[in-house]
Amino acid sequence: MQNMRKLLLLILVVGSTVGTIYSQQDPMFTKYMFNSLAYNPGFAGSPEYLSVRALQRGQWLGIDGGPMTQSFTLHMPFKERVGLGLSVVNDQIGATGSTSAFLAYAYRVPFGNGKLSMGLQAGAMNWRADWTKLRYRDPRALDETFSEDRPVRWMPNFGAGIFYYTQKYYVGFSVPQLISWELSDRNPSNTTSSARTARYYRHYYFSAGAAFSLNGDALYFKPSILIKSVGLLGNLASQSNSLNVVGAPTEFDIDFSFLFYESFWLGTSFRSAFNASAFGGESSFDSIDFWASFYVRNGLRIGMSYDFTISKLRPVSGATYEVMLGYDFNFSDKKVTTPRYF
Repeated sequence: MQNMRKLLLLILVVGSTVGTIYSQQDPMFTKYMFNSLAYNPGFAGSPEYLSVRALQRGQWLGIDGGPMTQSFTLHMPFKERVGLGLSVVNDQIGATGSTSAFLAYAYRVPFGNGKLSMGLQAGAMNWRADWTKLRYRDPRALDETFSEDRPVRWMPNFGAGIFYYTQKYYVGFSVPQLISWELSDRNPSNTTSSARTARYYRHYYFSAGAAFSLNGDALYFKPSILIKSVGLLGNLASQSNSLNVVGAPTEFDIDFSFLFYESFWLGTSFRSAFNASAFGGESSFDSIDFWASFYVRNGLRIGMSYDFTISKLRPVSGATYEVMLGYDFNFSDKKVTTPRYF
């Protein structure tokens, strides 16, 4: 009961902060720079060797129903210009959850000092809910959204992305799932324009980063940024109060990290969001994050992160962590000429 009260308090705090409760539907990752295939199929095969990653993220530990996310990616080059990949993401928050699996294909061509990779992916998402876990103030019969005890939706989809990279920097843009799906079965007789709909919306990602040598191979500095938007800039693109306008904020992560002797990473990042209120109002600072990652010379990669909440949710949100385990085949191969830092 205490955990449920904390979760309800989280919801109330968010509502009092932004007026209306909005959220991103795709899961977030603090170590996004090591999980690029999860949101951009153009990344497939770019390291020029077989690469495997598994991530576990636990958010708001101690809160019943807090987000829990697992991600698994595998990708490799195929022949000279083709990259192939697999991405699986499982996400659970409260009474709802989703599992998605996508196969990625990337075609890479030399462009300037680097390579331009154009990627496509296809797969499906399984969305599910268990409304019996909820406690209702009013009878469920008054809201058709909860007419099914355990609804399940299968949503086939496809996505696209571009990724340009050199040994010193990269930039990418992607839309992992291009089709927007209904999550609830609306009553066909309800044709009012003000009817709220439950949908899985299209998400847009922009990423960029660079690597600068500060002391030969002994020390590298790598800044990077990831911007995630729902409905192309979300509520930043519209001041309308229409119920059909996507209200999720445009989120961004800014990261600064150092690589010591090509083996040990230390980094910190800042996560926030561009709300419409940011122009003359209050924005939503989310967290300051700290992370570390260790590269073993045989290709093994181990990493972990901790998110320190700085929003009004901090008194009740609990800890947030992330653990990464990966393996890069041929990591020490001197013939590899594509970036090892991205």
